[in-house]
Amino acid sequence: MAITSANQLELLQTAEAVAREKMIDPDLVVQAMEESLARAAKSRYGSEMDIRVSIDRKTGKATFTRVRTVVADDALENYQSELTVEQAKQYLENPTIGDEIRDEVPPVEMGRIAAQSAKQVILQKVREAERDRQYVEFKDRVGTIINGVVKREEYGNVIVDIGRGEGILRRNEKIGRESYRPNDRVRCYIKDVRREARGPQVFLSRTDPQFMAELFKMEVPEIYDGIIEIKAVARDPGSRAKIAVISYDNSIDPVGACVGMRGSRVQAVVNELQGEKIDIIPWNEDQPTFLVNALQPAEVTKVVLDEEAERIEVVVPDEQLSLAIGRRGQNVRLASQLTGLDIDIMTESEESERRQAEFAERTKLFMDNLDLDEFFAQLLVSEGFTNLEEVAYVDVDELLVIDGVDEDTAQELQARARDVLEALNQKALERARELGVVDSLVNFEGLTPQMIEALAEDGVKSLEDFATCADWELAGGWTTVNGERVKDEGVLEKFDVSLEEAQNLVMTARIALGWVDPADLVSEEDDAETEEDGDEAEA
Repeated sequence: MAITSANQLELLQTAEAVAREKMIDPDLVVQAMEESLARAAKSRYGSEMDIRVSIDRKTGKATFTRVRTVVADDALENYQSELTVEQAKQYLENPTIGDEIRDEVPPVEMGRIAAQSAKQVILQKVREAERDRQYVEFKDRVGTIINGVVKREEYGNVIVDIGRGEGILRRNEKIGRESYRPNDRVRCYIKDVRREARGPQVFLSRTDPQFMAELFKMEVPEIYDGIIEIKAVARDPGSRAKIAVISYDNSIDPVGACVGMRGSRVQAVVNELQGEKIDIIPWNEDQPTFLVNALQPAEVTKVVLDEEAERIEVVVPDEQLSLAIGRRGQNVRLASQLTGLDIDIMTESEESERRQAEFAERTKLFMDNLDLDEFFAQLLVSEGFTNLEEVAYVDVDELLVIDGVDEDTAQELQARARDVLEALNQKALERARELGVVDSLVNFEGLTPQMIEALAEDGVKSLEDFATCADWELAGGWTTVNGERVKDEGVLEKFDVSLEEAQNLVMTARIALGWVDPADLVSEEDDAETEEDGDEAEA
């Protein structure tokens, strides 16, 4: 194929036709043609040459130009596309490095192979332009619902025509065992839009919790208007879901508004989600109250919240246990997702047994260490004493409230407790010394001998070792592994050291070693306070 006047206008007509069909800029198609013609020219004149092609946007005339660049003498590598300053003087009066010398060369005849190569370049450029257009169009629509038409199914993944582009609904994003046939209409949630080297860029979902939230927004005008807010959503796609809502208008019931007249609004969502049962729950700022609501329809008799560990213990009547847990743990799992807390469910009888076991354990502790009879030890436990430290260092008045305890008895109890603690401390310190603990850690304020022993057993034997510890390594914490929260045991966790206390201890050690300047900490705190004041002022 020769680029002659007969087919010059054909180039522009072809570019415009392709651009219209693919809904992209015609100039991008022309640029692709220029690149493909330049590649064909290089195969004719030599790949070492820098051949460039420009197509006139009005006449369609293609101009082939050989470009040579002026470079320094020691940088000359390619004689076909580069030349030195001295060589360039025969073409330019005062050549400088970086100047370009352009010579027009005759158009090339395109053979069958070159034409095929040119076609591939144009198709590739058009596909890239299509993907860019699709990305720009859909990147701002993430988090919204879109209606599409099923085009085909590939290995369980559904390719959906979403208007000016295609989306992919992966197998794990379909509800249950949904199956689609070509030309079926489908409603999906745009979960993500990414630039991909190849293939679809718009990732769709029907299992994402926010899909249900968006469906409610479409069905319930009060949610769309912001009068009612969806605070949390948890789903077991195709089976059951829980959604927490709150109303900012006292005259509107959030649950009733979402249910609708005779259940019309919630039923529309249920139908779209293949019959997924939906529990609509009133949201509450008080976490225990919210959890009681979230565990419906089960009744809860007692809730114990551990905010630091983000765990919560729930006590239910014996006959309500299976209802609270749900089929295959579904009810408690959804409630956990909704509240963001790990939930331990136990029956009233199990909690009673645990309390009795704790009571017996503490009674035995006081009997063995303070040389008390069982009745007196039980009195101490009943009054809330849980360990020897509390007995040894509590105000005497708190011991005097126990029946039968006078001042002499209280002082004797405290003396015995202190003696036992002193012996235990001495033993712990000796053990720590045997393990190689040095004075810098022993003399560090804030650590008890038992803590030092526990640190030594974990390999922390000096103040330097201690200063390199992370706060969660000392106090313990929780991490999420494969979607499940896993407990990290802290070295000092059994001594009830909180995360904040661990942070303060480690920072004090770093200051003592000169690793951290206290002035820097003060300036950081001041900056944080300034930011908070600014936020409050804006609010």
